Amino acid sequence: MFKKVILIIIIILLAAVGAVVFYFFNQISQPASDSADEVIFSVKKGEGVKVIASNLEKQGLVKNPFLFNAYVYLDGSEAKFIAGDYLLKKNYNIKELVKVFISGKVTNERVIKIIEGWTKNEIAEYLEKESVVAEEDFLEAADVVDSRKIIPDKNYNYLADKPAKADLEGFLFPDTYRVFKDSTSAQIIEKMLDNFGVKFTEQMRTDVANGKMTVFQIVALASVIEAEVKIDLDESGQPVNNDHYIVAGIFYNRLNSGMPLESDATINYITSGDNPQPTSDELSIDSPYNTYKYTGLPPGPIGNPSLEAIKAAIYPEETDYLYFLHKINDDGSIVFSQTYQEHLENKAKYLN
Repeated sequence: MFKKVILIIIIILLAAVGAVVFYFFNQISQPASDSADEVIFSVKKGEGVKVIASNLEKQGLVKNPFLFNAYVYLDGSEAKFIAGDYLLKKNYNIKELVKVFISGKVTNERVIKIIEGWTKNEIAEYLEKESVVAEEDFLEAADVVDSRKIIPDKNYNYLADKPAKADLEGFLFPDTYRVFKDSTSAQIIEKMLDNFGVKFTEQMRTDVANGKMTVFQIVALASVIEAEVKIDLDESGQPVNNDHYIVAGIFYNRLNSGMPLESDATINYITSGDNPQPTSDELSIDSPYNTYKYTGLPPGPIGNPSLEAIKAAIYPEETDYLYFLHKINDDGSIVFSQTYQEHLENKAKYLN
């Protein structure tokens, strides 16, 4: 009887150990993410495996730093890690990460992510923060009125109707880019302008040419739409609603009727603020970008819009709406109205 008990205990222990071993090897073979997005990860000279594991977790490259520590210990590979910057995919598993770190195949590239709606100033600030290029240097390049001054061998025909004094704001296409560590501001801007040229299709160009607005005006309007509407995309990259198309239609209705756009986003562009309800003093600022004070479009883009915002500016949804507002103390969804009285009632209901 005693031997049977001992045997049962041994079997249970072996099963438990087997389960732990199976769990361990299963987990180190699982990536922390399904995303194939690439990130730059730095292994600094003298860093221990615990610090590396913690940094990997912070960048979403491992879910459990303990498992990374354990695998490196069992594999005996910590001493083989080579310091440097590595271009990693988020769907690498722990075994793949370790293999990269001992390969010594460091990258001469950086991954930068330019967010939809960012102004050139925000892009410049981000690039300096990421130690890509100096903020002042990027702004100097982005402020040129003729792209050929910084990219002499290319002529971007979609910039043809840009006013003579307008810089490149609006055309610095927001996206994720891979750039060399020693890239210049001009080379980064060249990637952005090239990307704009690809995303802005021939069909879109034809449709703009057949409309009443120029490409520059479309981009200016799209930048306002981008700033006014949060455009959420699903996993396939499609918008989850058509609010930006409806808002585009409202702006067209206002333009066609001679009403001012009355976009809070343009006020925030003037003040460099982020006020969801501008003050009366802000609304009275004398600036051509004040779309409460002046009718028509602002004189130029107030940021660099996404492809969806540009599409909305080209293909607005036709409605009878003239007003919209964002709910506060709620989910931030948009409420539309046809008349000013209805708009006032919505303001009383959702903003007070």
